[in-house]
Amino acid sequence: AGPGRGGGGAGPGRAGVDTVCAPAQGGGSAVIDMENMDDTSGSSFEDMGEMHQRMKEEEEEEAEGEAGAGEEEDGEFLGMKGLRGQLGRQVADQMWQVGKRQASRAFSLYANIDILRPYFDVEPVQVRARLLESMIPVKMINFPQKIAGELYGPLMLVFTLVAILLHGMKTSDTIIREGTLMGTAIGTCFGYWLGVSSFMYFLAYLCNAQITMVQMLSLLGYGLFGHCITLFVTYNIHFHSLFYIFWLVVGGLSTLRMVAVLVSRTVGHTQRLILCGTLAALHMLFLLYLHFAYHKVVEGILDTLEGPNVPPFQRVARDIPVVSNAVLNTTAKAIALTL
Repeated sequence: AGPGRGGGGAGPGRAGVDTVCAPAQGGGSAVIDMENMDDTSGSSFEDMGEMHQRMKEEEEEEAEGEAGAGEEEDGEFLGMKGLRGQLGRQVADQMWQVGKRQASRAFSLYANIDILRPYFDVEPVQVRARLLESMIPVKMINFPQKIAGELYGPLMLVFTLVAILLHGMKTSDTIIREGTLMGTAIGTCFGYWLGVSSFMYFLAYLCNAQITMVQMLSLLGYGLFGHCITLFVTYNIHFHSLFYIFWLVVGGLSTLRMVAVLVSRTVGHTQRLILCGTLAALHMLFLLYLHFAYHKVVEGILDTLEGPNVPPFQRVARDIPVVSNAVLNTTAKAIALTL
């Protein structure tokens, strides 16, 4: 031990503490200061805390890395399940789009119905006035006559004509089978109204007449009012002379009304003759067909489709022969004598 700090000698409590002689590598001695070691002992504990904190952080990072790797492995393992989920979402989106399109179509249909609403927005007083006007020919043909652009009155007249045809089939000698044949009557009336209106509109377009399709439907529909009156009267009163009178007077007035309106809206004598002559011929011949040939044609169609109308089998009383009567009388007398 070297000399002490206080007086040259080492005290009892300081011996071996202050300085320690250690052999040096070169044969000398190295002095290690214990006080400095004591001073750095606190920093060593701090370093241990830092190391412990770093170890925790590294463990957390490793745990996060393992979790990410596990998720990647799960994603790879469940790749098919993810694909199915994606397909399910796509199918759901497609179904949603289809439903959306259907809803839009429904709204567009309602919008189309709303577009047709003005053509049926009419008062009963106006319909009655137009029915009366359809039987009165106009005199002024120098300027275009006004045509009602509504379809309520013509549609009701077509249904009325259907009902009159069914009534005529019941009151006539026509044998009705398979119900009242309403489908045939509806097809005939609506076919004439729509078909002839389309044909006349095409012919009016060729003849450069100023008329629209709705106006043509309205004009021809109100022209059926004379047909309804004529058929309703002649189906209940069966006189051919009466029919011809109504055909010329009532049907002729309604036809003249339509012809006068078309003449006022057409320029050129040839065009007027073609257009008005075609309309008058079709309208008057259709009335003749409904009165004379409609029921026979319907009955012929039924016979073709279903066969002739054979009456059902009925029981008929048979006459007993004379021989059998004699045998019965002889047997009865023998039984009476025996008794």
